[in-house]
Amino acid sequence: MTGEVRFEPGLYRGTAAYYDRFRLPYPDAMISDLLRRTAPSGSGRLLDLASGTGQLAFPLRGWFEEVWAVDAEPGMTEVVRAKAIAAGAPHVHAVTTSAEDLHAEPGGFELIVIGNAFHRLHRALVAERSYGWLEPGGCVALCWSTSPWAGPADWQRALDDLLLGWRDALGAADRVPPGWDSARRQDPDRDVLSGAGFEPAGRHEFSAEHHWTTDELAGHIRSTSFLPPAVLADHAAEFDADLTAELSRYTTGVGLTERVGFAYELAHKPVPARTHP
Repeated sequence: MTGEVRFEPGLYRGTAAYYDRFRLPYPDAMISDLLRRTAPSGSGRLLDLASGTGQLAFPLRGWFEEVWAVDAEPGMTEVVRAKAIAAGAPHVHAVTTSAEDLHAEPGGFELIVIGNAFHRLHRALVAERSYGWLEPGGCVALCWSTSPWAGPADWQRALDDLLLGWRDALGAADRVPPGWDSARRQDPDRDVLSGAGFEPAGRHEFSAEHHWTTDELAGHIRSTSFLPPAVLADHAAEFDADLTAELSRYTTGVGLTERVGFAYELAHKPVPARTHP
């Protein structure tokens, strides 16, 4: 197994409000498919690891008696608590700790979800602990979505170039470790899960069209680990002006349209074979 890349703690400090407002929700079709394949009992527990502001915990909450939303960033869990109160969902509990340091009882969860974050965790350790936290037959789902600067459209390539320039100018290039994706290419997530004892249950993909405004993109970028508000700081207004000027060339016609890709990698904990006397 290859070594895991270490992401520094605190990369998302100050991003919670932007994360909650500007991160695109997982599509209803994906949530419904995940529920169909995992078939929660309605009386079990859900564990959302590295939960952000609850992008998975809240749409899934109605199928569980208890939900844990676990994130190492206090700002994220503060938003989860406020949303749980506003939604009248006292069974959604925010827990401020890292996925690696969480203490939970063995066999206590029916489903564990991790949204856009498994690559940032110590994957082998979290997979091993997740295996222990799940009841037999329980599932883990690694959920993903694409980023607006990673697509093939002209405006997406222009956005990627602009972000690279700003990261270099603000000295933020090293906030994301170089070669962070090498470990995943050499040791894919599904193999990490298999190494912990999980049985694979497939990768399930979805897509949805989204029309971005420059204001939405500015907010979305502030929800990232590489150009959060603390990094933009006094340059925020200048960045917004540069973003607007660059993308204004593409806002005519179909505008800033993205075909957003969503997916989840599903695996389950085997049920022990019955032994006969």
